[in-house]
Amino acid sequence: MGNKKLSSLVLLSLSSALVLAACGGEGSTADSSGSAGATDSDQVLNLVESAEIPTMDSVQATDTVAFTALSNVNEGLYRQGLDGTVELGIAAEDPTVSEDGLVYTFTIRDEANWSNGEPVTAEDFVYSWRKLVDPAEAASYSYMMAGVIANATEIIDGAVAPEELGVKAIDEKTLEITLTSPVPYFKDLLTLAMFFPQNQAFVEEQGDQYALSSDALLYNGPFVLANWDAASLSWTYEPNAEYWDKDAVKLQAINVEVIKETSTALNLYDTDAIDRMILTGEYVAQRAGDPEVHTMPTSSVFYLKFNQQREGTPLQNANIRKALAMAFDKQAYADVVLQNGSIPANGLVPEKLALDPSTGEDYRKQNGDLLTYNAEEAKTYFEKGLAELGVESITLELLSDDTENAKRSSEFLQSQLQTNLPGLTVTLRNVPFKVRLEADTSGEYDIELAGWGADYADPINFLELFQTENGNNKSGYSNAEYDALIDEARTNVTDLDARWASLLAAEKILMEDAGIAPLYQRSYAVLQKPYVTDLGEHLVGADYSYKWASNSGTQNVD
Repeated sequence: MGNKKLSSLVLLSLSSALVLAACGGEGSTADSSGSAGATDSDQVLNLVESAEIPTMDSVQATDTVAFTALSNVNEGLYRQGLDGTVELGIAAEDPTVSEDGLVYTFTIRDEANWSNGEPVTAEDFVYSWRKLVDPAEAASYSYMMAGVIANATEIIDGAVAPEELGVKAIDEKTLEITLTSPVPYFKDLLTLAMFFPQNQAFVEEQGDQYALSSDALLYNGPFVLANWDAASLSWTYEPNAEYWDKDAVKLQAINVEVIKETSTALNLYDTDAIDRMILTGEYVAQRAGDPEVHTMPTSSVFYLKFNQQREGTPLQNANIRKALAMAFDKQAYADVVLQNGSIPANGLVPEKLALDPSTGEDYRKQNGDLLTYNAEEAKTYFEKGLAELGVESITLELLSDDTENAKRSSEFLQSQLQTNLPGLTVTLRNVPFKVRLEADTSGEYDIELAGWGADYADPINFLELFQTENGNNKSGYSNAEYDALIDEARTNVTDLDARWASLLAAEKILMEDAGIAPLYQRSYAVLQKPYVTDLGEHLVGADYSYKWASNSGTQNVD
């Protein structure tokens, strides 16, 4: 996801997401969480996020922060269960599927309503999905329907009208979906935010204010948002009285506050003002052996993106990119900066995401380490690149978030790159998460520390990001052979071994080109109060599900 979902760990990650996934809110008071002997009135959790929610428009969202929020206040035909398995959402039952595997017919639950009491209808899906692929929306995640839903690719390319998308409302509660070709992970896709419905009348009534505040949104999931707008550093989740499965929701409120410094969050945790947080850096070591710490694996892979689109940029030179990609010690970064169980990444696809359909071997293990740390080789590549450019030195800017961890990461990378590549100057620009996403979209960066968390458990979810025309590929990376392999993997769902071979080959090309520089696969060191129960942590999709979470009231009292 990313940006996680950018892409996004996230989850977000999935996850996610980079995308640097986070949690946040206001109203973090000690007396509202974790008191012994909790009753219904005590069913409150106080959480933190490391970044703002950039948008709550499911068509426009691209990051793990937004995907976590969207997945807790809205719901698609399917959703992730507490253990991460896919279960029915607002679909009443699994669909009927045509013999050729192309036409899915869903029935929407009679009791599925929007938060204003109006029923969720098949037309709500038709409207939202057409928006996603409409070129006028310029939605980064439109590619998720390309090659999946009939006519989506042609609509995105502007050759066909959005009304030709392969989705139809048979009646108020019956939705028919026609695929381009059978998709083995289609059910997983339907759990994702970009496949959520939207109420057309409400969206049009809100106009350009839609999804910019909690009052300018409708919800059909377990919670509704309160006290949020696009600039908020805090917000609250409250139970949705119209949710079809409202009896499963135990919490009366989740207060979220954006806290960008681990030290600040830790002080709040130790004074019982918040109930859960992510530890980073030396704070992980400080809490070694603490029974309230657990490791949360994620599918999020972080990497350096090289902007090749700026006129005259040295990043158009393959040797310069290879030098940068090999010039930082990933193990030292994981051990010294992160200290949270994260591991070095030497490819784009993470460990434990997907297995060879014939042998069961993990994709990452099978494709091996493709782009590793090697200071001597990096220096050789750099000298060759400088000679090809006819210069003796270059200066590049590294863009990253403004969290405490992101700043430490930027400083580590700056030191490593400048030390190992004489003639290179790296300047740092640390900005709020939302500003980084805007800079990514507009191409206002040289190198960006970014990441992606899996939306679903298939390597193509990572590899398709760097196809030439992919909506998330803002870096300018382009390779015709790579594009062809991804297209082949997307459409070939009958010969799974050949499809797998295409995915393996595509990643090798991306790494040979140094289209990106993989850095690490993230794990979280989570500090969580013992009375926080059933807060779902997911390897793919949205990082967290709050639907089943509760305050068990078992906090020890001194």
